[in-house]
Amino acid sequence: MNDLSFIIFFIINHSKLENQYFTSGELNVKNRAFLSGDAVKVSFFVRDAKLIMDEECYFFLMASMRKMRMNIPLSYTLEFFQSIFNKNVIEDKGMENGIINFQVFRNMDGVTLSKSSVSYYYEILELDDVMSVHGRPLELDLIKEINVNSNLLSNIRVHCPENIYGEIYAQENDLDDVIFLNPAKRIARAGSGNLLFLEGNVIKIPKQTEGAYISPLMENFVTFLHKNNLTDVQEHEIIAFESQKAEEILLISDEKGIFSVEKIRNKTFGNTRFLELTEAWRKSF
Repeated sequence: MNDLSFIIFFIINHSKLENQYFTSGELNVKNRAFLSGDAVKVSFFVRDAKLIMDEECYFFLMASMRKMRMNIPLSYTLEFFQSIFNKNVIEDKGMENGIINFQVFRNMDGVTLSKSSVSYYYEILELDDVMSVHGRPLELDLIKEINVNSNLLSNIRVHCPENIYGEIYAQENDLDDVIFLNPAKRIARAGSGNLLFLEGNVIKIPKQTEGAYISPLMENFVTFLHKNNLTDVQEHEIIAFESQKAEEILLISDEKGIFSVEKIRNKTFGNTRFLELTEAWRKSF
């Protein structure tokens, strides 16, 4: 054991660490998540002490791992993850409502990267109800000095230095989050999730080809609205100025939850209609 291979890491929260090189308070950092950001993230959702949307989240995890050319273990079945979360999170920790932020990373034990094994790590975030708008309304702003890409890997949650830069920018400017543009100067997403813009009876969302995240939580919400003819949901290429035309804005983050957006620069937004729509969605489960 030497300083280049190991780092003393004190566990001071209730994060769950499994299937990793973890012994006697020392965390082996010789893995590509730490050294190269070689990992993918997917969230699973708990409501009323039950997993919801677990199949959609599972397939998103498998798709994300395939895109990153990870070696998917045969044991990684839907039933495998259901068993882990039901036992370790819902039963042992007594979690009733919240988000399980799950990360799979590549180890350094294969002849080639594609043959290397994988390990996983997850944390839990407890909420009152993952399907409800929670917290205070947010203040956002557009960030223009950097942008996010709009390629195959832009839609999955992987290591993203743009998100780190945006989070620091938001903190330094008393904001809750930032809105990223893509190289074409159109709206892609926020730092923590996707944006939905309400104008009249139309909800506009940036296309995934614009750099928006794939989001099982948002897709479930949008599908509910479409099936019940509550609004007209449209994918668009949205220029930055159009954010000022919206009547209401919703931010859906698989990682953190659902939030109303109150202000972008000098423009303030309502939240009445989105609150009604999310409430109807919540009651439909």
